[in-house]
Formats: sequence, structure tokens, C-alpha cells
Amino acid sequence: MTEIVKHKIQLILGGARSGKSSLAEQYAMLSKLPVTYIATAQALDNEIAQRIAQHQAERPTHWRLIEAPLQLSVTIESIISEALSSNSSGVCILVDCLTLWLSNSLCQSNSSTDRSNNTSQDSCNSEYWQQEKQQFLKLLNSLQDVNFARENTQTFAIELILVSNEVGHGIVPMGELSRQFVDQAGWLHQAIAKVADKVEFVMAGLPLTLKSVENISYKASL
Repeated sequence: MTEIVKHKIQLILGGARSGKSSLAEQYAMLSKLPVTYIATAQALDNEIAQRIAQHQAERPTHWRLIEAPLQLSVTIESIISEALSSNSSGVCILVDCLTLWLSNSLCQSNSSTDRSNNTSQDSCNSEYWQQEKQQFLKLLNSLQDVNFARENTQTFAIELILVSNEVGHGIVPMGELSRQFVDQAGWLHQAIAKVADKVEFVMAGLPLTLKSVENISYKASL
């Protein structure tokens, strides 16, 4: 039979310690789907390593964990493909967080063979980031038109929960890399918000809904 594919893309924004990750994890549990958690952080020092370990300890032990500091779209596509081939009812993918993926991409060496070619900590690899970004946005748009056919399966659900830091509320940074980071994060959030089914901003643990497909549909019918 032709499979009915349901998808949902959620973007959750917020500042540091705003409660955005906790909200994303609540949504993942409510999905009732097998959860794959994509962590984009890299344990570059002991303090970050401790933070990563604490987050891991707080998450359900049965959740699958994949560390993907780069090539985010490739990782998501692989997870979806694997879930489809396993005849499961669907998959929930939680990405935490997009701004670390952005930072990793901007700081990626311009040389694939010699990282010593990075002459300055303030230099940024905009070309690599644009490639990563375009692949990711292409994936999000493709989910809107996705249509699969499998035997003996009626529905397949894809729930994609994206967590990101809102960094555009402060002063304009001094360094080139910092300015690029803030600008690119803002443009990324705008692009995702256009295709997302739901966008929320979290402050002090309280979510504010910025966009909801359900609300848009209701207003359109009035």
C-alpha cells in the first residue's frame, strides 16, 4: 500500500540556560517515537566534557546518541533512511544545537589535510558553512514533499526537533568571526522558520509560540 508520511519540523530558540533543551526533550518524549539525539558539541576542554556528560546523564538511557559536529544533513538523512528500512512507525530526531554546528562549520579548516593552515582564530570558513547550510535547508524543504511507498505499512512519522541559541539580542561583536557567527545564526533561523511547522522562543523556562501551522490554518479559515 502507499504509505502516509507525516512530518513535523520544530525550531526551539532561546538563550543560555533558558530551558530550551528541556522543552525539546519533553517534545521528543511526547512524540512516542524512537528518539535519536544528535549532539553537535565537541569536548574541546574539561569543562565542556563535564557539560556533555551531565546532559547525557539527564537524558533517557534508551535514546540513541549520535555525535555530529559537522555534516548535519548527511547524518539526518542516514537516520531517516535507516528508520525506513527497519519498518518502524517513524523516528524523532532531536538536534542540540544548531549554533554549535554553525560554529564548528565556520571554524572548519580551509584545508582538509592540514589544519595548521588556519592562520588566525578570527578567520572563518564561510564557504564550508554555506555548503553545510544549503544542504541542510534542501533537506528541510524535501521533507515537505516527501513520499515513500512500503508494503504492509500505513504511516511513517518524521519528527525533527531543532534547538538553537538566540544570539542576536546583544551588541554587535568586535571580531570578524563573532560578527559572522551572529549574522549567520540570524539568517539560518529565518530560513528554518519559513519551513518549520512550529517555532518557539524560550525564556526563563517559559515557551512563547512564534509560529504554529495549526494557528495559521485556523486564521486562514476565518
